[in-house]
Amino acid sequence: MKKAATLCILVVSCLPAQTPTNDDKTLLAADRAFIEAASKFDGKTLETLLDDDFTWTTQQGTTQSRKDSLQGKMTFAIPNESAAQMHSYWYGQVGVVQADLARAHELRVWVKRAGAWKLLVYQELISLETPPTFSPAAGKDCENPCKHIPFRPSNEAERDVAIAYSKLETAATAKNAAAFGILEGDEFIAASSYSNKLSTKQDRMNDFDHAKNGGVAPTPLMSARMFAFGDAVVMKSEHTPDRGNPLHVTRMWVKRDGNWVETLSYQTAVQ
Repeated sequence: MKKAATLCILVVSCLPAQTPTNDDKTLLAADRAFIEAASKFDGKTLETLLDDDFTWTTQQGTTQSRKDSLQGKMTFAIPNESAAQMHSYWYGQVGVVQADLARAHELRVWVKRAGAWKLLVYQELISLETPPTFSPAAGKDCENPCKHIPFRPSNEAERDVAIAYSKLETAATAKNAAAFGILEGDEFIAASSYSNKLSTKQDRMNDFDHAKNGGVAPTPLMSARMFAFGDAVVMKSEHTPDRGNPLHVTRMWVKRDGNWVETLSYQTAVQ
């Protein structure tokens, strides 16, 4: 029984059934179609798969729009995912696919619009070879993002996520594992250009207990855009830390038991 419960949490985000639904299978089929089309640069197929708000972030931190992505050849941090470790999660109208191979990490976030799955985010990064010597941060006082952020929500979901985000970063700055844990989903994963590892929820909390950041820490928010789909919100943001290069970040927020929790944070340094 314990193995089944763990599978439910880590693979299908605690959906009632442990086997993917037809909708989930459709999402995975779309994801495979995207990989094949991007590898061959099949522009016609890509046009049907990419969302109007699609962005492509390379391992160097360059982020381009749908229009720009359709005008040039696409390359992947993981050219062949057959040997990669794959994870998929479903949050109603949002689906997440993660691929990890050695130091290379890819994130794809799909959203359902008008009955069809569209790719909203493709982001990749390369983790460090060795443990970090420093963590880009928000500074000693953490005014931004702990006390305020330059973001004006356009609906209730965005407002509540903005509040949860500031609370989360406040807890991380204070290395308050108990407060941090409440705001993170059990499947949470953090990937950063400034870290040598993928960090789970428990990893982050353990780092706090040892007064470490592991290369991942709150950084000042410069701008953000949120995409709300029921009880799921995708957050794209730009950050300028106190040291090191700027960061392009994608976060996933999910509402559970009335509270918004973060389920992933991918942070790519802008070279």
